[in-house]
Amino acid sequence: MTVQHLLRATVIAAGVLGATTLFFGPAQAQAAEGGQTIAQSADYFPDTVGTRWQYRGQISEGPLQTIENKYFSNVSTVTGTRTLKGGLIVTVFHDTNPGNHGPSDSFYRRDAAGVVYYGSEPGTPLEKQLTPYQIIRFPMKVSQSFQQFNRTDIDFGSDIDGDGTNEHVDVEGLSTVMGQESITVPAGTYPDAVRVEARMTLKIRLSSVDRTAVGTDVMTAWFARGVGLVKYIERQELAAMKDDRGNITDITEELEEVSVKSAPGLQGRNESAPEGLFADHAGDQELLHIVVAPSLRTDAR
Repeated sequence: MTVQHLLRATVIAAGVLGATTLFFGPAQAQAAEGGQTIAQSADYFPDTVGTRWQYRGQISEGPLQTIENKYFSNVSTVTGTRTLKGGLIVTVFHDTNPGNHGPSDSFYRRDAAGVVYYGSEPGTPLEKQLTPYQIIRFPMKVSQSFQQFNRTDIDFGSDIDGDGTNEHVDVEGLSTVMGQESITVPAGTYPDAVRVEARMTLKIRLSSVDRTAVGTDVMTAWFARGVGLVKYIERQELAAMKDDRGNITDITEELEEVSVKSAPGLQGRNESAPEGLFADHAGDQELLHIVVAPSLRTDAR
């Protein structure tokens, strides 16, 4: 299991309601004013069973100045629902090859407060200590940021220095709505896509020596109203450990095709009154406290 896979397990990414599992380039012309509320935020995250997205992806990875390029495809589909322990109903997203790491299922719940991630299969010990956590808050507001998780001294779930003992890690996640802008992908041009940035930092304490290795994962994702995720760009960096030169991985996925199933009464609903599949549930009280949940993609992520 690589550190990059574990990094990927902790961000919004992959499969974020219609995606694989989220540094951006030149700013586009239609960036929204700071503090502006994005109307009907829930419409940017369609989740009706049968909805399907097809993406093409590219990965560039390797130590400094040694880059290998790989290309892959991924299909994400809303396959149904699952009842978790305690009776909480979540929506299941199946990805065939997110980030070129093989198939996985991810579990989400959307309600009036936003979207919460409940983990995935296959999963990792690290992910299980972080989930559930909120990935999007409704209504979305430009320049709005919130802490997704902040855990200290937890089991990293892997022995990366080879001394027979798992490392411990401090990990923090932050999500920010950057604005609205035009984005063009193979599936078309979306003039008012919402750009979201998720930033995660890991401080891994090596058990064999008195040293900390720092890893970061920054994902920028664009969501289109009525479509969902249309593109993400992700950079994962791991500082040098012992005699290596560190590692950088860049991942991009772009939407090629989409088929969104309609759900009467779901799209365009008043966000203050959840209904249908994501109607209020006693377990949702935890969503209000998700930033301090005691409990980001998986080994396959």
